[in-house]
Amino acid sequence: MGMTALPRTLAGIAISVGGLALFLVFGSWLLISHPIGSTLHGYFLGIDRSARSKSGPSLLGFENNTLIVLPSNVTDVSVGSVASNFVNGGKGFGDSLNFTSKLPPFLQSPPSKNSSKVDSDEDLTTMRKGSDEADPVEASRRSMVLPKNSSIDDSGGCDLYQGSWFYDSSGPLYTNNTCPSITQMQNCQGNGRPDKDYENWRWKPSQCELPRFDPKKFFELMRGKTLAFIGDSVARNQMESMLCILWQAEVPKNRGNRRMQRWFFKSASVTIIRIWSSWLVHKTSEPISFAPEGVDKLHLDLPDEDFMGFLPSFDVVVISSGHWFTKKSVYILNNEIVGGQLWWPDKSRPKKIDNIEAFGISVETILTAMATHPNYTGLTIVRSFSPDHYEGGAWNTGGSCTGKTKPALLEREMVENGFTNIMHEKQVMGFNRAVKKATNRPRLKLMDITKAFGYRHDGHPGPYRSLDPNKRTERGPNGQPPPQDCLHWCMPGPVDTWNELVLEIIRREFEGNKNSG
Repeated sequence: MGMTALPRTLAGIAISVGGLALFLVFGSWLLISHPIGSTLHGYFLGIDRSARSKSGPSLLGFENNTLIVLPSNVTDVSVGSVASNFVNGGKGFGDSLNFTSKLPPFLQSPPSKNSSKVDSDEDLTTMRKGSDEADPVEASRRSMVLPKNSSIDDSGGCDLYQGSWFYDSSGPLYTNNTCPSITQMQNCQGNGRPDKDYENWRWKPSQCELPRFDPKKFFELMRGKTLAFIGDSVARNQMESMLCILWQAEVPKNRGNRRMQRWFFKSASVTIIRIWSSWLVHKTSEPISFAPEGVDKLHLDLPDEDFMGFLPSFDVVVISSGHWFTKKSVYILNNEIVGGQLWWPDKSRPKKIDNIEAFGISVETILTAMATHPNYTGLTIVRSFSPDHYEGGAWNTGGSCTGKTKPALLEREMVENGFTNIMHEKQVMGFNRAVKKATNRPRLKLMDITKAFGYRHDGHPGPYRSLDPNKRTERGPNGQPPPQDCLHWCMPGPVDTWNELVLEIIRREFEGNKNSG
């Protein structure tokens, strides 16, 4: 029986092999005649090479009520290649760098000490040039498609940071009346802000959907885990947004102490933590060399030990920094003073680094320490530099975001911020250097919100930063703007999108990469 079946089996195999060979020959002829690689590449990355302009942005018009602008510098590059181009071969920590010619004037002279601060956590000193409001645009019908940046998600999914803002009439994820954890300075509606449309704009990536935040999904992915936010007051802003969103599903228990805020959600045993760290590196106040006691000394090559000891107990860390590098401080590398911000007593002694270079070094230091930590295996999400919108000056020299009620929907409506741009570039460089130094499989993800949120000048408290019924909310007779906060974000508001991005990054990491929607 088996002997008679053998020839039929061999014949079947021969027929199959012959058919496969014919298929391969036919497929090869098709590929040679009609190459599809570049077409597919352009489709998935959203790039139409034929539409590029060699001299500047190309305005393609409106499509599906969306204004489409393609910049001349759109390229198929990753974060790493952008960083390497910017470094120009790279300089070591001890190299002498001079960024003075690239910096706005405010970095070369201290701000007035008599000026009131918009927040006790921040010393906002970003200078901008004035800009008149552009022609009004129908807010509910148009959004701005951003130029493609360097932040393609390295997990293989669509670029979450290339997309557009659209008006969503379904409203925010919570209100100031349904969340008791909002810091009063970010409670814009509670402080009397009259408009509310800034709460309703949502972010949509070009090639996929960014789902509306689902607390049930978050608890499912994070069951038994801990999420920590580490950074300054903008990190606190994001943590409070996360709490407000989750609060709509379950009221957490406060288990915090003086060292950290800790909130526990019992149903899924999920813990949300916030730890304050202004610079993310080791800080001392003791005198060192010619730097006296009392001035903050930043050891740029040492991580902040205040939170590094807790690191092994965290499953996900959202880390951010940058704005405190405008504050008075001394920079130290290898126990040597190499620079300072708003402090440098010996003008004959040249600085080796400025505050922008110091920021880049600090990013590399902390992320390298996390990526090489022997007992930390968690996911690290680096939230990129958060743009402020003090237009026409710094926070203490007439800068203002008063009257902004919708996003900048056209390129001409956005005021370029050179300081934000170079801080972002330094952060990306530090991130990529840390990834290269990672000893194990790097679980570092760059959440690159800087460009997209540059268009959200409407999302800040502005003059609505307190309950004071007598506060000024409009410019005075001489045009002087009222005291205002154009760095932190209203809640609810654009900052909630950050946590939708966090959830999507967590989902991709824990479930595998599946495009949403």
